[in-house]
Amino acid sequence: MAAEKLRDLSQPIDVGLLDATVAAFYGTGSKEERTAADHILRELQNNPDMWLQVVHILSNAQNLNTKFFALQVLEGVIKYRWNALPVEQRDGMKNYISEVIVKLSSDEISFRRERLYVNKLNIILVQILKHEWPTRWQSFIPDLVAAAKTSETICENCMAILKLLSEEVFDFSRGEMTQQKIKELKQSLNSEFQLIHDLCLYVLSASRRTELIRATLATLHAFLSWIPLGYIFESPLLETLLKFFPVPSYRNLTLQCLTEVAALNFGDFYNMQYVKMYNIFMVQLQTILPPNTNVPDAYAHGSSEEQAFIQNLALFFTSFYKSHIRVLESTQENISALLMGLEYLINISYVDDTEVFKVCLDYWNSLVLELFEAHNNLDNPAAVANMMGLQMPLLSGMVDGLGSQLLQRRQLYAVPMSKLRLLMICRMAKPEEVLIVEDENGNIVRETMKDNDVLVQYKIMRETLIYLSHLDHEDTEKQMLKKLSKQLNGEDWTWNNLNTLCWAIGSISGSMMEEQENRFLVMVIRDLLNLCEITKGKDNKAVIASNIMYVVGQYPRFLRAHWKFLKTVVNKLFEFMHETHPGVQDMACDTFLKIVQKCRRKFVIVQVGENEPFVSELLTSLPTTIVDLEPHQIHTFYESVGNMIQAESDPQKRDEYLQRLMVLPNQKWAEIIGQAHQSADFLKSQDVIRAVLNILQTNTSVASSLGTYFLSQISLVFLDMLNVYRMYSELISTSIAEGGPYASKSSYVKLLRSVKRETLKLIETFLDKAEDQPQIGKQFVPPMMDPVLGDYARNLPDARESEVLSLFATIINKYKAAMIDDVPRIFEAVFQCTLEMITKNFEDYPEHRLKFFSLLRAIATHCFPALIRLSSQQLKLVMDSIIWAFRHTERNIAETGLNLLLEMLKNFQASEFCNQFYRTYFLTIEQEIFAVLTDTFHKPGFKLHVLVLQHLFCLAESGSLTEPLWDVSAVPYPYPNNAMFVREYTIKLLGTSFPNMTAT
Repeated sequence: MAAEKLRDLSQPIDVGLLDATVAAFYGTGSKEERTAADHILRELQNNPDMWLQVVHILSNAQNLNTKFFALQVLEGVIKYRWNALPVEQRDGMKNYISEVIVKLSSDEISFRRERLYVNKLNIILVQILKHEWPTRWQSFIPDLVAAAKTSETICENCMAILKLLSEEVFDFSRGEMTQQKIKELKQSLNSEFQLIHDLCLYVLSASRRTELIRATLATLHAFLSWIPLGYIFESPLLETLLKFFPVPSYRNLTLQCLTEVAALNFGDFYNMQYVKMYNIFMVQLQTILPPNTNVPDAYAHGSSEEQAFIQNLALFFTSFYKSHIRVLESTQENISALLMGLEYLINISYVDDTEVFKVCLDYWNSLVLELFEAHNNLDNPAAVANMMGLQMPLLSGMVDGLGSQLLQRRQLYAVPMSKLRLLMICRMAKPEEVLIVEDENGNIVRETMKDNDVLVQYKIMRETLIYLSHLDHEDTEKQMLKKLSKQLNGEDWTWNNLNTLCWAIGSISGSMMEEQENRFLVMVIRDLLNLCEITKGKDNKAVIASNIMYVVGQYPRFLRAHWKFLKTVVNKLFEFMHETHPGVQDMACDTFLKIVQKCRRKFVIVQVGENEPFVSELLTSLPTTIVDLEPHQIHTFYESVGNMIQAESDPQKRDEYLQRLMVLPNQKWAEIIGQAHQSADFLKSQDVIRAVLNILQTNTSVASSLGTYFLSQISLVFLDMLNVYRMYSELISTSIAEGGPYASKSSYVKLLRSVKRETLKLIETFLDKAEDQPQIGKQFVPPMMDPVLGDYARNLPDARESEVLSLFATIINKYKAAMIDDVPRIFEAVFQCTLEMITKNFEDYPEHRLKFFSLLRAIATHCFPALIRLSSQQLKLVMDSIIWAFRHTERNIAETGLNLLLEMLKNFQASEFCNQFYRTYFLTIEQEIFAVLTDTFHKPGFKLHVLVLQHLFCLAESGSLTEPLWDVSAVPYPYPNNAMFVREYTIKLLGTSFPNMTAT
């Protein structure tokens, strides 16, 4: 009954009842009550006449949430329907909102009590302004400034409105308004800024109210990045700001304003003002934060206000220096203020907070790069002139003068740069991390952590430290060795200190001259080995060992030049492979792989004083070397040896090495297959399944490093492997058929699926890495058709491996048009059944989705003639699946779909079926593209959506379609051409979809 009463909007709504409904929705009542209330509120919100009740609700509602509900309704109208409303309704709403804001903010008590409500009303007012001002409400800024002068609370709220307006126009306008409208609003704000400027200065000079001054500073902060410069530098504004800087309650807001000013960069006209501002600022800063303060400590124990101050200080210094550091290099007085500022910034850089450090690091990187480029260009006069900002031809005497200027500049920064080197060494980020994790099938795998914050930070720090090293190799070496000696004498010994130091030493590899690098590295390794000798405790030794391995792995040039040292290092790594302390074996296998990849030739040639190549020696002792390693470590080891064998140019020796390398896995494989011939049940035991998996993984590791040369080995196991694949697949299907949906989650089924996936991965790795030899494709693809493709089609959805799709995508990308004849077979096996899995919704089987569309794209790119030969039903399936792809909100899938669509459109345009194809699909594609283009969920695909539409429209305009796109039997009058028809169709399509758009 109550719901019916609320739904009837022909008379003023019962506000008491609405209050009760909103209270029920937010209340603690039963779930049914909340659901019913939600249902009514949604209905009301979607009712186009509901907004006419807003004034009545705001005037009478007791519940704040009810008022917010009414404002939400109003916001929707302002956003989407405002310009379509009659003038008197617009003016009425505008005046009502203004009056309520003035009424609530004219009285201190109601303003504080209703603050949330006033804030929301301010937002509504600014939304209205975006439509009305300046054309239909020219007096808005003068009215606002006049109102602000009537009372301090109104003034405070006016500042909040101005701040919102500035943010809406300058910060958040993209995607909300047209470029033309944004430009118009910016010009209006600029032309009327005099009034706002005078008001702000008046408040800052005359008011004593903390809240009002804070609101004014916050508004100024929003304005400073865009107002005409005269208002900043030719008025008392800067002096006023600097006067407020020492006052604790305004300190942060003032500093933010000064940072905005510091970031402005408009040539040299105001250089003197900048120098003056900086010098006054530095004097005041020394009383607030004395230069000898331990900044990291102060930050760690400070209040949130004090922490924000240090963060803002970092932003001020970095913004000022980025734009104006040159003007401080002029006189001795300015230079000492500059050096003091850099000292502050270095101290702030030690603060243990990622965001603060990022701000500092970003600036240090750009400063060091600038100094390095100048230092590097001393031999190139034109570049030097450019660096100094000179635009004239240089005389030889001037070149010398500039050279000495650059040297002086380097001298000027020598001390801060030296301190910066120490900072970089002490705070060096962790290089790419290799983690050992358990995958979803319970297998231990190695995972490289990619693209996390630490890695990005490491790359920037490494680059900075390399530039610093180039600026002064001696100082870099001295700082690193000094820090290392402090580790040795125990003065500075901690795991973290040693780690960061060794990461830093490793990061500058290649930046020194070879002779200096050799000397430096010998000292570092010697000190680290000594440290390992004198340090007690297994944990400590393990940390030092891992650091020695890291440093050595970073200097391949040194290793390549010193065979004896390289051999010693590798043998040392083999020793570490027996060390069971957590992490040491992993690090040893990793470093071994890294070194082999960089020095592979050294291991396959007979070195001076040796009887045979190192690889041969290694293969002889291989069983004892790997005896203590875990399976995933053994795979890395095998991959490393594969890299060595790959460097051998004699095919006979290469095959012999490969055979010797694979002796252990091949013996085990032959044993398992032999037993299976006697009794197939032998393959069902979990231990045997694990052994099969392990052998396949070992093969994959070697295949990844050997490529084509792995052919002899894969030929040996290929057919047996496919038989095992088929048998395990049948076992999985039986288990799922008998055990129901949960069986697919059982550890047994997961293990069997691991073997299937690894088989597919091995074949894919080999075919991907092998050189492009068609006979390899002909040898391996046909035998896979039934065991792999047929099996995929026969299986239950939960038992289908997505890797089948990626394997065939790889095969088609590799062998291209040679695969055309196989496409119908692939299509038949995977298409229909995969589509059924992925078109029920947008979430299930995410792996299958992406790989399915990648396979489709491979076919469209390389085997397009095969698509033309499909029946019309099959082609419709293809087109439907592409449309399904770009409807996804998952960006990767949508983009794959759109790129695929573009390729298909271009290919069909060039084929003899052009008319036929476009007659069937032109309008469907246009409609579907407009659907995703105009909703808000597919913004990332905008560029591709436009490209598709451009293609369609250009095609219609070009006249290359010789048959009509419209249905001749259904359209009574013929169009003169396709272009005319498409124009009419598009207007009609947009007009019916968006009733508020007119045909003109």
